[in-house]
Amino acid sequence: MTLDALTAISPIDGRYRNKTVALADYFSEYALIRYRVRVEVEYFIALCELPLPQLASFDKALFSRLRDVYQHFDEASAQRVKDIERTTNHDVKAVEYFLKEEFDKIGGLDAYKEFIHFGLTSQDINNTSVPLSIKEALAEVVVPQVKELIGQLEQYAEQWKDVSMLAKTHGQPASPTRLGKEIMVFAYRLCEQLEQLKACKMSAKFGGATGNYNAHHVAYPSIDWKAFGNRFVEEALGLHREQFTTQISNYDNMGAVFDAIRRINTIIIDLDRDFWMYISMEYFKQQIKAGEVGSSAMPHKVNPIDFENSEGNLGMSNCILQFLAQKLPVSRLQRDLTDSTVLRNVGVPLGHTVIAIQSTLKGLRKLILNEDRLSEDLDNTWAVVAEAIQTILRREAYPHPYEALKALTRTNQKMTEQTIHEFVQGLDVSDEVKAELMAITPHNYTGV
Repeated sequence: MTLDALTAISPIDGRYRNKTVALADYFSEYALIRYRVRVEVEYFIALCELPLPQLASFDKALFSRLRDVYQHFDEASAQRVKDIERTTNHDVKAVEYFLKEEFDKIGGLDAYKEFIHFGLTSQDINNTSVPLSIKEALAEVVVPQVKELIGQLEQYAEQWKDVSMLAKTHGQPASPTRLGKEIMVFAYRLCEQLEQLKACKMSAKFGGATGNYNAHHVAYPSIDWKAFGNRFVEEALGLHREQFTTQISNYDNMGAVFDAIRRINTIIIDLDRDFWMYISMEYFKQQIKAGEVGSSAMPHKVNPIDFENSEGNLGMSNCILQFLAQKLPVSRLQRDLTDSTVLRNVGVPLGHTVIAIQSTLKGLRKLILNEDRLSEDLDNTWAVVAEAIQTILRREAYPHPYEALKALTRTNQKMTEQTIHEFVQGLDVSDEVKAELMAITPHNYTGV
């Protein structure tokens, strides 16, 4: 059986491949190998620029040739690494041997080849490659999609800023609000959490077999290897080097990144559920696409499937993100293989997240405002002006205003405009205050 969209086990690479394809450049096996090659090349160049005595004679004009190896890295190159791995049974060592072959292609570099992967352990490569891939995937794929969602919400918030709407607390009618403001709440929350995500350190481990630069120091004791590592990780890779580690990253900062993404996902879940409810309340209708089936059994229905799809995918994403954030910082002594095992899945929750964002956007862009239905709800719920009336009566020092409005409205009888106005006319207040109270309606009692 050939692996394709129909035979893939995961819907990320199957049914939803068209939505996740951009992430393949960051989280596929091919991408991981390319990032490893990139780190190894940049590390070798950094050693030349130091320089190590044995690398002082390396022709710096060849740096661009070396960078070409990862900048023009293709699937055939990745396959060559996998072919080497069949012999080495070690994925990072296979990258080292691949680069030695690339050095041979350039020619005349035999004297320098043993400085590829010099003094490093596999995790120096993995714990730089993976955070680098996460950083770039977030910056180039995920965050732009979150910003697109924010942009769509802000557009609706402006478009519907003056549309009055009955609010609900505990599922019951509450003080009216404005549709645009309610939507703006989600845009605001997403912006806030996006800033929290950006504030998270994207950190890397780089310090030799047990984090102490043992091999580096024994070979070149006069070099400040910690300072070198800081420069390399920060300047060449754009990451923050963890100053004290075991063989592996501490993963605490990576966990913070996953938690930050999870908070963004949770906000979108909240959004999905609210719009699902708005559709069920007929505040919105949905654009109908020719030939599209809403329900297999009930022809009249147009189900809010985009918001449901989004909610489900976000739930999947959050489960995995939470597991990663809890699992990765925990290891037996210096390390065990569990971190490497689960790190291969970091693209999975981000895949579910981008699927969800695109589904939410699709759902939002189908919406047709049913303003008559919003108006009808307001007209049928005059009891919500009770808060306004009792607040003004408090201002006027009217005796027991809350209790008076409670007695009026908590009767299980329908409150109408007439009911409210008759109550106001019976109050012992000035004509001016009565006029002020009579002017309040569910449509205009919407605050600022």
